[in-house]
Amino acid sequence: MIQVRMCAIGHLKKYMGTQRMMKMIHSHRASLVTLLAALALAACGQEQTEAPQQGAQQESPAHKVEVAEMVRQDIPLNKSYPSLLRSDDEVTLVARVNGFLEERHFEPGQLVEEGDSLYTIEPDLYQATVNQREADLQSARAELSRAQRDAQRFEQLLSQNSVSRQQYDQALADQRVAQASVAQAEAALTSANLDLGYSQVTAPVSGMIGLSQINVGNLVTSGTELATITPLDPLEVRFQLPQRDAFELRRQLSDGGDTSDIRARLSIPGVSGGSDSELEGHLDFLGSRVDSGTSTVQASATFENPDTSILPGQFVRVRIEGLKRFDVIAVPEIAVTQGLMGPQVFVLDEDNKARERTVSLGEVAGPWQLIREGIEPGDRVIVGDPAGLQPGMVIDPQPFSGDAEAVVEEAEQEEAQEQAEAAQQMEEGATDSQPAEGEEGAQ
Repeated sequence: MIQVRMCAIGHLKKYMGTQRMMKMIHSHRASLVTLLAALALAACGQEQTEAPQQGAQQESPAHKVEVAEMVRQDIPLNKSYPSLLRSDDEVTLVARVNGFLEERHFEPGQLVEEGDSLYTIEPDLYQATVNQREADLQSARAELSRAQRDAQRFEQLLSQNSVSRQQYDQALADQRVAQASVAQAEAALTSANLDLGYSQVTAPVSGMIGLSQINVGNLVTSGTELATITPLDPLEVRFQLPQRDAFELRRQLSDGGDTSDIRARLSIPGVSGGSDSELEGHLDFLGSRVDSGTSTVQASATFENPDTSILPGQFVRVRIEGLKRFDVIAVPEIAVTQGLMGPQVFVLDEDNKARERTVSLGEVAGPWQLIREGIEPGDRVIVGDPAGLQPGMVIDPQPFSGDAEAVVEEAEQEEAQEQAEAAQQMEEGATDSQPAEGEEGAQ
């Protein structure tokens, strides 16, 4: 109403300027002004009523957004499972002989190779024992040689009836005793050589050796723990698979594959906020039973670690490649919004207008959101960024490339850019609102 009056005043001023030129017609001035005012009001009213009608006749342009026709498909999962690294070949070094620890040939934390000498335990004592056993063996062999000659001699004399059968049998018995003595001496020498070898403690496997439990100069006995060697390449992780994931892997293996054909990736959390690093490996075990308490199946994977960049006991996450959900309906995760009735997506009707559709959600598989109920094959679903969409809005469908990750990433970049621009505007507004130093001084 105010606009109508202002418009009328404008027309009056225009016509009044004309009337000032007609000063000679004094008698008709009042009637002319009244008539002109009525005409001005009518003209402004007509302009105000025509403007909304013209705006209503102009339809807003269709909203361009990616649209996909739903089909059932196999969606790869991007799931990871928490685990701890372990080394199954870890070895605890144990002394196998008694004696004083004379030398240590390594530094704690050093990488050692199989066969490296690590400790020396009083070898001179065991070398002397070896020498004694060698002498005993020589004596036993000499006695055996004498007994063999006596037996041969008594055999000849028996054939000549020069000795009795009893004397001959005794000679044979002495020969057998001498043979047993030689065997006993040989066994004693072998045992002495073993003890001499045990006096030099060597690495049974390659790996990193830990702290020494015994210092040089201490007396050790058989069974004393000395140190631990932990192989670092390869390493194993054991983790628990949800039973559904385990069944999906079994489904893949039923086609004739082997567990070693299933690739695995090991993700190591970055240090001090850095990016995660990854190692490639393979699945080497998939359990055959479900744990009734956790509804999981045990699995393990092996990873090469040539650079020893990871250590046993470290927290990691394992991701199985090739794990899929078969024959499912899925949309990009960004296409799902929250409505009054719960999660929803926008679908297109026959007139290409957006309509809300409440859905039941499944699990998230990377950039994909699996849909349990609410969407059927053939439905046209808006899979692009739903920002600004309203029910009934006319849509200009754009083809969907099928790359859900690209759609999600693009939307996230746009959102981040908008947030950055808003923050910049707030900062500029705060700067403009601060008084200058001269103004503060004047106040």
